[in-house]
Amino acid sequence: MNKTFDRYACIIFFLLGVGFMWQSTLISASSYGSKVGPNIVPFGLGALLVILSLRLFYEVLKFKGSSSKAGKLDYKKFLIIFASAFLYAFFLETIGYIIGTFLFLLISFQVLERGKWLKSILISGLFAVGVYVIFVVILEGSMPGFPSWLS
Repeated sequence: MNKTFDRYACIIFFLLGVGFMWQSTLISASSYGSKVGPNIVPFGLGALLVILSLRLFYEVLKFKGSSSKAGKLDYKKFLIIFASAFLYAFFLETIGYIIGTFLFLLISFQVLERGKWLKSILISGLFAVGVYVIFVVILEGSMPGFPSWLS
């Protein structure tokens, strides 16, 4: 645990969560007579971020070890996952949600834990297809499933 980094991170996450909650109040409360509106999810995520940042702040205060024993930050893994997240967002419309999410999760799992290909492929595939089915089929939402050249 790096106390200095965690202290700054919990302050940033707290402010970000408060910002989410504040800005979500500017979104309309309901749409088309529904009880659940588009402001619920951002407000809930902001509240969760505030709660988790308070928990992190409590853990930093409670931690008795020295911060000099902190592990070295792994910039290579961070940059690979960051680049794959950027490419995922950039190519989402082109390659579709299912393929894009599958590839992003597969790359992320392999960066974090090398090997275990079968497990990574299974989890990535089930998550991508599962979220697509829940959102598009059950909730009747709209999402780019597969690229147009595949259909």
